[in-house]
Amino acid sequence: MEVEYQVIGGAGLDVDFSLESPSGSLLIDEYRTSDGVHTVEPIESGDYKLCFDNSFSTISEKLVFFELIFDSPQDDEDLNQWAEVAEPDEMLDIKIEDIKESIETMKSHLERSIQMQALLRAFEARDRNLQENNLTRVNFWSAVNLSVLVVVSFLQVYMLKSLFEDKRRVWT
Repeated sequence: MEVEYQVIGGAGLDVDFSLESPSGSLLIDEYRTSDGVHTVEPIESGDYKLCFDNSFSTISEKLVFFELIFDSPQDDEDLNQWAEVAEPDEMLDIKIEDIKESIETMKSHLERSIQMQALLRAFEARDRNLQENNLTRVNFWSAVNLSVLVVVSFLQVYMLKSLFEDKRRVWT
């Protein structure tokens, strides 16, 4: 069993993570991590307890991507049905076994690439979320700077105008 997780949104981008066996023994316990990949050999049958804890951050919520991957033996019944129909010779049987082996290898590589693409999508979602938050901050401070710049320019024009005013009174 393989457990992959990644915090893709929220303040701090970290959570506590734990994994318990069906008997209650703690298999994995991590504090304030942003991502992790763990491989566990399930020796007990039953329900494993997976926990993402955000209790240390009472104000902000977190968005977590996680994936559970179970590597279980394949049922060979479905794979062998088409081979039984052909009734191959001994030489042909060796070639069919080679083809079946290469198909199984290709299938496992394709499944792994699907898992990696899902993980990359999670990385992309986290980065996009971070960029959107940064864009909001940059826009806010740009507006503040622009307003300060406009106020200062009007103040400078007023001050310069008052310097060049003729303050002498003409008596006629």
